[in-house]
Amino acid sequence: MARRRFFVDSVHSGRAQITGEDAHHLTRVLRVEAGQKFEISDNRDVYLAEVESARKDLVSFAILERIEAPESAFHTTLLVSLIKFERFEWMVEKATELGVERIVPVEAERSEKGLARAAAKRLERWKRIAREASEQSRRARLPEIETCIGLPAALATVADHRYMLEERTAPPILQALPGDRRAQDRVALLVGPEGGWTDREREAISAVGWTAVSLGREILRTETAVIAGLAILNASWMG
Repeated sequence: MARRRFFVDSVHSGRAQITGEDAHHLTRVLRVEAGQKFEISDNRDVYLAEVESARKDLVSFAILERIEAPESAFHTTLLVSLIKFERFEWMVEKATELGVERIVPVEAERSEKGLARAAAKRLERWKRIAREASEQSRRARLPEIETCIGLPAALATVADHRYMLEERTAPPILQALPGDRRAQDRVALLVGPEGGWTDREREAISAVGWTAVSLGREILRTETAVIAGLAILNASWMG
């Protein structure tokens, strides 16, 4: 059985700590005790570590050895239109499990009014959700979750391959993927809001070279399209 993995702020002189609410969760919920071994990540490297002490608000670790962590099959940026926050949070969790490196909320013309202003207050919560999902899925590094931007800024994202999910007529995503897929590839996936893109947005997206692709005939919710799209990209680059 794989060891649990936790994230720490830093590793210094062969030691690391988890404090505050995260420590409370480890000691009161997971019943972490001195002498137990876990994997920890400082968001750069992964280590095997032993718990030296476990108190209510402080868990201290001694580093035993560095563990090799596999590199990502490719580098993914998810640019996703804002949707109702309970569904957006579910999407953050699942996209994290699927290995996305960056999540960028986007305000589209059909985004529900007021979500962009409220998103700034949710950023820390989204980061915590991503951290918990990263520990559960044993990621070596946390995804970056950025502040909400408008579509023009999103379209300026630099990547080797840039795909826009489209519910109208567009080639299947598998037909649009490159035949030569490399580990260092940067891939951006742009997903629209409930109700889809407006004609004006479609024109703007097409004008700067994004490739429109389809996931099938059915109309998917935004969060469903995100998960399906990322899963296809993962399977394609790992194949």
